Amino acid sequence: MKLGEALVKEALITTEQLKQALERQIQFGGRIGTNLVELRIIGDEELTSFLSRHFKLPAATSDKIGSIPEDVIETLSLDIIEKYKILPFKKDRKRLHTAMLNPKEVKDIDELRFVTGFEIIPYVITELRLLNALEKYYGITRDRRYISLVDRFDPETKIEETSIEKIKSGFTTVKEPEEVAGLLINEAFKIAQRVALFALRNQNIVGWKARGLDVSTFTISEREPSIFSEVLRSKNHYRGPVLNINGNKPLIKILAGTPQDSMVIPINIREKMIAILYFDNGNASVLDANVSYVSKLATMAAVAFEILILKKRILDL
Repeated sequence: MKLGEALVKEALITTEQLKQALERQIQFGGRIGTNLVELRIIGDEELTSFLSRHFKLPAATSDKIGSIPEDVIETLSLDIIEKYKILPFKKDRKRLHTAMLNPKEVKDIDELRFVTGFEIIPYVITELRLLNALEKYYGITRDRRYISLVDRFDPETKIEETSIEKIKSGFTTVKEPEEVAGLLINEAFKIAQRVALFALRNQNIVGWKARGLDVSTFTISEREPSIFSEVLRSKNHYRGPVLNINGNKPLIKILAGTPQDSMVIPINIREKMIAILYFDNGNASVLDANVSYVSKLATMAAVAFEILILKKRILDL
C-alpha cells in the first residue's frame, strides 16, 4: 500500500486532501508527506509518528537528532551521506543508529553495513526534517524548494522570536482599521515578494491594500468560483497555484501570470470573515516565507479589528 493511501486508511487525511497533495507534488516535487506538511494538512510530528507505525520502526525525533556528537557525524563520509540520504546520530559499539528516508530498503542497508563496518539500526525520518539536519551537520545546502518550512524544525531560525513582541505591541496601539491593514501588509511584505489584503463588501471581494502589486481596481463577486471562493467556503487557508479559471482572471491580470505557489488566509472575526490576505513570491517561485508567522500576523490582525469594532460600539451607546 502506498504511503498516501495508508494515510487515508488511518483517517489522517481525506482522499481529496491526498489528491491536492499529489497535484502539488507534480508541480514542485518532493515526497508526498512533504507536500502534505507544506499544505498544512498534517503536521511533521504527526507524520513522523505515522511513519514509525507504518514501517514498524523507531522515529528519529527532534530530541534524538537535535545535538549529534561530532564523532558520530564524522563516522560516515559526505559521499555516503549524499548517496543514501541518511543521518547517523548515535553509535553503540558496532551499531550505528541511522535516520533514513528508505528505512526498509534492504539493499541500501546491506551496502551500508558492508561499506561502514557497522550494524545499521534504521529509523524513520521525514524528508523535511532530514534535509534540514543534513544542512545543519554536513553543510549540504537544501534546494530553495525545501526552505519554506524551516521554522518548524529549527527553533533558532524562527522569524517571530525576534520581532513578535514588537508586532504585538503595534497591533494593540492601532486606532483605525486602516492602521491594522497597513501593519499586517507591511510585516507580511518583509517575508514575501507580493502581499495584498482584500475586503469583503456587499457580497464582493475588493482590493484594499497591497505591497508589490496594485489591487486598487480589483473587484469580483464572492459567488464567482475563484481562489478566494474556496477560502470563503471552507473558512480555512489555501496554499497552492492560482489556477487559470475565469474567476481568477482579474487576479491573474494583476499578477501578470499564474503563480505556482501562493497563500490565501482568511481574516475572521468570530464566525464572520471580513478580509482575505494573499501573498506569493512571484509567478515562478516557491514560497520561502515563514507561513506560520504570517498566519500569526493574520490572527493578530483579526483580534485588532475586533477590538476596534467593540470600541466603536461602546462609543455609539
